[in-house]
Amino acid sequence: MIHDTYLGLPIEFWFSGPLGLPFHLWTLELTLMGLLVGSFLNVVIYRMPLGKSVVRPPSHCPNCEYRIPIWLNLPIISWIQLRGRCAQCHAPISPRYLVVEAITGAAFLMTWLAWGHVHPGQAGALCVLWAGLIAATWIDLEHYIIPDEITLGGVGAGFILSALAPALQGVETAVLAMRRSGIGAVVGALVVYAVLRFGKLLFGRLKIALEPGSRVVFHETGVLLPEGNVPYEEIFYRPSDAVVCHGERVELSTRSYANQPVRLELLRNPPRLRIGNETMNAEEEPWMAVVTKQITVPREAMGMGDVKLMAGIGAFLGWQATVFSLLGSALLGSVVGLGLIAIGRRDWQSRLPYGPFIAVAAVIWQLAGHSLTHWWIYDLMKIQE
Repeated sequence: MIHDTYLGLPIEFWFSGPLGLPFHLWTLELTLMGLLVGSFLNVVIYRMPLGKSVVRPPSHCPNCEYRIPIWLNLPIISWIQLRGRCAQCHAPISPRYLVVEAITGAAFLMTWLAWGHVHPGQAGALCVLWAGLIAATWIDLEHYIIPDEITLGGVGAGFILSALAPALQGVETAVLAMRRSGIGAVVGALVVYAVLRFGKLLFGRLKIALEPGSRVVFHETGVLLPEGNVPYEEIFYRPSDAVVCHGERVELSTRSYANQPVRLELLRNPPRLRIGNETMNAEEEPWMAVVTKQITVPREAMGMGDVKLMAGIGAFLGWQATVFSLLGSALLGSVVGLGLIAIGRRDWQSRLPYGPFIAVAAVIWQLAGHSLTHWWIYDLMKIQE
């Protein structure tokens, strides 16, 4: 059998990709695109939680405001060339920039190699999903929030891309793909919201018992308990969250109280402090000391950002992916949390961002979710029988 070749390579190599272009030319382009997207994601990760534009001003050093020229803004290469420091003021540049660019480039490359031959549109849509999950993961790790621009934007993008690439939903028609995408978004949001509300009902408040006569100090950035300081960002997540205790003695900068209930709601607008029947603006009281034997603080495993993130995953991957991601993220979070506690990096009261575990579970579903589900339902169940 005679095989047509060109430059020593099969002719299919040169003309087997979309638009009649070589498949591995697309591989190179998708990899470079992934690196560039990773560079942009670093801008998103830094600016979006701060409420800054991700477009203007152009890339610059946050320390000295030096505008970074294009030849010093090359993904991966520039960070290595500059040894992780600003070219102007030599301030350190976080390794996160290098890691995000490398992960995004690798994700685009592997996605194209896995799905590009059969369903190029599906590969492109998955790259959009991976980019959103990478940004959501790092923002949640650094700020304990997931912006609506990523989550709700992901719901819209998943719905549109499902219509353009029905293979994303495992079907052939745009109408059926959009229906599955819509069902996935609704199921994803409802399932996680139900878990959130049920968890809040059962575990939404943590009562901390103290030694009689213990002194708790509320200052500008956190609460000083007998066992250590707890920053406010680890306590207050939403406006309805409150710290509650009964003060045997309550001391403010200008006055004091005896045997009064205390309630602090720091995320209200304005922040609210209530002592007995008196309500005041908490911002006007920068310091408060309470003698008490018990304090109740809010506790929450997931937030609304996680609900919206799961809706976005459902819009891209369907409702089965959301159920798998919920169970998988719970398992991953438990393993990581217990591991961090075991090595002394966390304690039982510490908050752990949940979004990254949802993102990892969604990736596992796309790579091997059906095989794992089949193994669990059929093979493992048979072994147990």
